[in-house]
Amino acid sequence: MSGWKRNLYILMICQFLVMSAMTMIMPFLPLYLQELGVNDPAAVGLWAGVIFGANFLTAFLFSPFWGRLADRYGRKMMILRSGFGMALIVSLTGFATGPVSLLFLRLANGVIAGFIPASIGLVATNTPKEKAGHALGLLQAGTVAGAICGPLIGGVLAQAFGFRMIFFVTGTGLLVATLVVFFFVRESFTPAEVTEKTNTWQEWKQITGHRPVLAIYFVIFFIQLAIMGVNPLLSIFVEELTSPEQAALFAGLAVSVLGFGNMLGSSQLGKLGDKVGAHHVLIYALLGAACFSIPLAFVTEVWQLICLRFFIGLCLGGLLPCANTLIRLHAPGGMESRTYGFSNSAMYLGNMLGPVLGGSVVATAGVRGLFLISALLLLGNVLLVKKKVIPPASRRFRAEQQRNQKALS
Repeated sequence: MSGWKRNLYILMICQFLVMSAMTMIMPFLPLYLQELGVNDPAAVGLWAGVIFGANFLTAFLFSPFWGRLADRYGRKMMILRSGFGMALIVSLTGFATGPVSLLFLRLANGVIAGFIPASIGLVATNTPKEKAGHALGLLQAGTVAGAICGPLIGGVLAQAFGFRMIFFVTGTGLLVATLVVFFFVRESFTPAEVTEKTNTWQEWKQITGHRPVLAIYFVIFFIQLAIMGVNPLLSIFVEELTSPEQAALFAGLAVSVLGFGNMLGSSQLGKLGDKVGAHHVLIYALLGAACFSIPLAFVTEVWQLICLRFFIGLCLGGLLPCANTLIRLHAPGGMESRTYGFSNSAMYLGNMLGPVLGGSVVATAGVRGLFLISALLLLGNVLLVKKKVIPPASRRFRAEQQRNQKALS
C-alpha cells in the first residue's frame, strides 16, 4: 500500500476514535454541572452555553498559530502535540470541582486542540492532488461516524459508571489514537525556507491575496453558522411534532440521521469532486442542502423531519471536503498549514456563533423561521461560490488536469 493511502486509513480510524471520545461528553454537560453543584435550571443553561462555547473561542484564536508551527515542524508533530495535550486535559476534567474549574479546563482544551484539523492538513498535503477530494471525504466519514457513535457510547458509560468516568475513558481514547499516529503514520515533509519573519496579520494578507481563498473561508463560516444554528435547538421543534415522552428519542434520531447521511455522502461526493472539480460539487451540494432545508419549516410529522434531515446530510457530505480540497488547490506554497489554520478559525467561529444566533432567531421567529434563515444562508453561499470561487477555481482545476495528463503521458 502506498504511503499516502496508509496514512489516510490510519488517520480515518484515529479521527473516529478522537471524535467518538470528544462527543461522549457534550450531551451530558448539563447533567455533569448538576453533579458539580449547579442546581438552578437557569444557571445550568447559562454555564452549559458558556462552557460549550469556551472551547471554540480559544480554538478560534490559536488555530492560526498552530498552523504556522505546522508549516515549520510538520503536521504530524501538531497531531501529536494536540493528541497528548488533549488526553491530559480531558482526563483532568474528570477531577473538576465546580463550573469555574470546568470552564478553565475547556478553555485550555481549545488552546491545545487541533488533532482533526492537523490530520486534514497532513492528508491534504501528502495525497496526490487528483485524489485529495476522495481522501478528505473518507477522512470526514471517519469523523462523522465517531460523532454518531460517541454519544451512544457515552450514554452507556454514564449509566454504568457515572459522568466522571466518561472523561477518563475519553482521555484514554485520545491517548490510544495519538500513539497509533506516533508509531504508524509517516509524513513526507520539507519545511519551507523562511526568508523573513512575518506576523499573523501579514500572513493573513498574503494567504487571502490568493484568490479565492478568502471567499472559501466565508463559505466555511456560513456553512457552520447555518448547521450549528439549527442542531442544538432541534429538540424544541421535535417536541412540537410528537409527545414529550418521545421527544428525546426522536430528537436524537433527527440529529443522528444527519450525521449518517453526511457519512454516506462525503466519500462519494469527494471522489466526484476529483473528477469534475470540487467547486462544481460544492455549489450543487449547497443548492441541495438549501432546497431540502426549506420544507423543514412546513413539516407536520416527525418522519418528514427525519427524512429531510437525511437528505440534507447527504448534501453536507460534499461541503467541507470540497472546501478543504479547494484550499489545498489554492494555498500558497509552503503555507498550506497556515492556510488551513485560518480555515479552521473560520469553522470554529461559525461553531461558536451558530447556537447564539440560532437562539436569537428562535426567540423572535420560532424554530420554523430558523429553518428558513438557515436555507437563506446556504443559498447566499451559492451566490458567493458562483461569483468568487468558481472562476479562479475552474482555471486552476483545468491547469491541474493538463499537468496531470502530461505527467501520465
